[in-house]
Amino acid sequence: MTAPNRWQHDVLAANGIRLHYVIQGQGPLMLFLHGFPEFWYAWRHQIAEFASDYTCVALDLRGYNESDKPLGVEAYRLEVLIEDVVGAIQALGFERCTLVGHDWGGAIAWAVAYAYPQRLDALVTLNIPHPARFAAGLRTPQQLLRSWYIGLFQIPVLPELLLRVNDYWWIEPLFRGLAIRKTAFSDADLHAYKAAAAKPGALRAMVNYYRALRRGDWLTRPWSVLTVPTLLIWGEEDVALGKELALGTEAYVGDFQLRYIPQCSHWVQQEQPEQVNHYIREFLALKQGLPRTIAP
Repeated sequence: MTAPNRWQHDVLAANGIRLHYVIQGQGPLMLFLHGFPEFWYAWRHQIAEFASDYTCVALDLRGYNESDKPLGVEAYRLEVLIEDVVGAIQALGFERCTLVGHDWGGAIAWAVAYAYPQRLDALVTLNIPHPARFAAGLRTPQQLLRSWYIGLFQIPVLPELLLRVNDYWWIEPLFRGLAIRKTAFSDADLHAYKAAAAKPGALRAMVNYYRALRRGDWLTRPWSVLTVPTLLIWGEEDVALGKELALGTEAYVGDFQLRYIPQCSHWVQQEQPEQVNHYIREFLALKQGLPRTIAP
């Protein structure tokens, strides 16, 4: 096990590829899945908080940062991403985990919970709706307007060219520009995200996640009631995903909690880490007996 007071970098083999990760702490596994266009670094505030009680592991998803970047859209289908996560749990020497996901990582986390509920002690998703609620949202004009970029990303080559222009110009307005609390993202944070996006093949892989959406049925399939205890945290000022998408989730999850965070953007765990950590710890204290006190 790693020392509980520092994180370490390592690589594991899962589902035929190499996935880079950061690990800190000891105890049961808490596995973190980031979103677009992030990497493991998006969980820096949560790793530090929960390492006193868990083995905290934050992956670079396939295609991101230091992880392998397979070619082709098919390599980024949700069915493949699910197996990455299950393979990572096993490669780390665990049978189960508390799974925490934001944005795309949250979409993958929902899918893992349905495909392998026996692998999860608890599920925490942040600013990503249940797939049934997202599908319903995409049938409304307001959410279609919010999700305009998904259509852009279906175009071959062009999105990657636009995202590369002017030294990845879009990173700052996407993170700091959309944040309500601008100081949540330092210049060093923005540089880290630019450096990750600039890795060879990373932009293509990031966009291929969206292109692969059209090749699966996860937005159209019927959904049963999920048995995994689930917490959904939502920053209310998300410009990409309206907070109304969280409503009605209890129809699809048997043991469900919803926590809104006002005056907070899509980047909820980075913009309001103390509040996010509090809600996660409160939820896990109830479900798993985790101490309620937030670490200093």
